[in-house]
Amino acid sequence: MAFGLRKRGPSDFERAADGSMTLVEHFRELRNRLFRASLAIVIGFFVGYALADLVFDLLATPYYRLLPDQKFIQLGPADAFLLKLKLALWIGLIVASPVWFYQLWAFIAPGLHRHERKYAYIFVAIAAPLFMAGSALAYFIVDKGLTFLLEAGVTGIDTSLEVTRYISFVTNMILIFGVAFEFPLVVLMLNFVGIASAKRLLSWWRVAVFVFFAFSAVVTPTPDPFGMTALAICLCALYFAAVGVAFLNDRRRGRGKEIYAGIDDDEVSPLEFDRDPVESGQPVDVAPVDAPEPVNRPLPIERRFDDVT
Repeated sequence: MAFGLRKRGPSDFERAADGSMTLVEHFRELRNRLFRASLAIVIGFFVGYALADLVFDLLATPYYRLLPDQKFIQLGPADAFLLKLKLALWIGLIVASPVWFYQLWAFIAPGLHRHERKYAYIFVAIAAPLFMAGSALAYFIVDKGLTFLLEAGVTGIDTSLEVTRYISFVTNMILIFGVAFEFPLVVLMLNFVGIASAKRLLSWWRVAVFVFFAFSAVVTPTPDPFGMTALAICLCALYFAAVGVAFLNDRRRGRGKEIYAGIDDDEVSPLEFDRDPVESGQPVDVAPVDAPEPVNRPLPIERRFDDVT
């Protein structure tokens, strides 16, 4: 007995890539992907609720190390519960990030070319370690900056921090530093798409260093120079590393070796005059054209067709 195999049709990704999907089907796909992403976040929220106490102890370690005998202050009766929900939501977003990020990518990727998808994979693979490095630096700076803030103030008073304000201070530091470490990806994107060459990026290093120090002075919540300097130096190092990768990319693509690469936009390009004499062309033999043959007169219509046709 033979069983017929059902032929599988093209997937939603293939249909969206070749443009065969209708507008209604695109909206239906968006609805399904939003539902899956939301479901993953809800599941991650419950996981985060179970891990909220562990994460809170980790974030409160700098405070407990500096003031081991002091406890946090709770001003409202629901502040601790709301803080746990906030931490659970943050943890849930991180735990469910592979799912909701994949759903977002699967909806956007069909509209990209093959080489654009390859660059997106590379940038995503680099973005996650950079964000983790920025978060680790922020956690280290919180430990040092908190010591400066508490010891540089008025002495002789009991110090106890309000729990929600402290956690917001730490999470904002982690978020700011993590996002700031993504700046080299912007530099690489400008080079990979051909907007700025490596030489041009290197010529902007003075402006980039000034912007990094100004940005660090504004976004760093601690007034001590340690956190600002650490963030600015790391951003400068990442910028020059990105410029180095841009040089390798330009060398691989052969940029800078074009015919008019060394000519400015407002400079007249040199003209090369060919001074060799132009030789006369070879004579062309023209043969006489034969006279056309006479055309036979057409037969009458009754002799060209029979009774059937």
